[in-house]
Amino acid sequence: MQTVVTIKELSNHQDQEVTIRGWIYGRRSGGKIIFLLVRDGTGICQCVVEAKAGQLFETAEKLGQESSVIITGKVRKDERAPGGYEILINNLNIIGESRDYPITRKSHGIDFLFGHRHLWLRSRRPTAILRVRHTVINTTREFFNKRGFILVDTPILTHGAGEDQQSLFRTDFFGKPMFLAQTGQLYLESACMALGKVYCFGPTFRAEKSKTRRHLAEFWMVEPEVAFATLDEIMELAEELVFEIVQAVLSKNMEELTLLERNIEPLRNISRPFPRITYSEAVELLRSPATLQKLTQKMEQDKQELQSLIDKLTSLQIQFKTTQKEATRDRIAMQIEELREKISDIEEHLTNQPQHIASAQNFVWGNDLGGSDETIISESFSAPVFITKYPVQAKAFYMKTDPADPRVVLNMDMLAPEGYGEIIGGSQREDDLNMLIQRMHEKNLNPSDYEWYLDLRKYGTVPHGGFGMGIERVVMWLCGLKHVRETIPFPRSFTRSYP
Repeated sequence: MQTVVTIKELSNHQDQEVTIRGWIYGRRSGGKIIFLLVRDGTGICQCVVEAKAGQLFETAEKLGQESSVIITGKVRKDERAPGGYEILINNLNIIGESRDYPITRKSHGIDFLFGHRHLWLRSRRPTAILRVRHTVINTTREFFNKRGFILVDTPILTHGAGEDQQSLFRTDFFGKPMFLAQTGQLYLESACMALGKVYCFGPTFRAEKSKTRRHLAEFWMVEPEVAFATLDEIMELAEELVFEIVQAVLSKNMEELTLLERNIEPLRNISRPFPRITYSEAVELLRSPATLQKLTQKMEQDKQELQSLIDKLTSLQIQFKTTQKEATRDRIAMQIEELREKISDIEEHLTNQPQHIASAQNFVWGNDLGGSDETIISESFSAPVFITKYPVQAKAFYMKTDPADPRVVLNMDMLAPEGYGEIIGGSQREDDLNMLIQRMHEKNLNPSDYEWYLDLRKYGTVPHGGFGMGIERVVMWLCGLKHVRETIPFPRSFTRSYP
């Protein structure tokens, strides 16, 4: 009877004969020996075939990348092998052959890779990111479940805007117009009046024609809602959640963070309580001479780094032309592609930075914070930072006006450090019926479209609040990624909907 194990379990079977099932990730030859790198979703294993194996050796020589196989052999310890163990093969069955696999070790552009996302997912970088995403999602669910929250599934098809009408995806519902949900919040408020503490977790949609690194047209969001909660209580809940997620990723995903070359010290140094500033204080920070000086110095540093990268690129291009060995040329080609991407990123940043600096220095109180503003603010803190009490005109109709200052609402955004910007947005909800109707009119919304929502204020209204946390934004920050599109298996954005 064969002992079928996963690659992750090999350390428990040293000097034993086992069977693994997976795909050929790579192959290299060393004269009278062939090394097959096999992946099975739990890890990568080095499998060895010696020339004296005869037919087995010939079969291994012909295997194409991503051929699916079943391999049996003896497990032996080898510190040089991935994972510290390898298998000396005595039997090899090919399940599905793979020829001319399009994603090779040669350099590929980002458009090519996302156009082949269904195959690129098999590579180490995407799988590492998806493992971190799994930890974030699993930790989030456990966080709310152990605190007595009830999961409530809210509609994806809705009758109106939960945020702003300009970013609604319109669809046909049996001849009637409906929209893809921007948020589950309004329906969740109904559920919290029944169950006290609830949350929803699902896809949400924004029809924004945005090409920024932080935007997707379809993304996943977790949204808790709590009856009798104040803004301070909601902020405390959000802080506990994010801190717990950070600790879980550091505990469970060090291998993935290392592969992604993520500097983990900023994550390790995060502690509670998180800093809190008001919107007005954030505006002062943006306009301050200290911020101007810091941003100007950063531009000079970026210019120096750009020149250094250009010099390095020139050197590599010369090496590429003079190198004959194919494997070396492939390695240099990959480095050249990575350098070009870095250079492009810095050039784009330097082009946009004067405008961002001017926007910050001339920021007008009353405007909502833009992406570049959030970047500047979040780079000023070493931990996630709360920004509270935004102007009424900048935020959604359902946010409660501050009784102490009717110019602002009782809301909060949490910005991730290192320039990653908003990952959470939330508020105490307006529980006064007349004030809620007034706010709807101010936002040019028809209260008759929200009669069911207004009922919540007619029949036993209470103070309550909640927030939404974007999973992709959190994963982007924790993994240290440049673009949110890498954080979801199949990204949907203004410029991409395939595959």
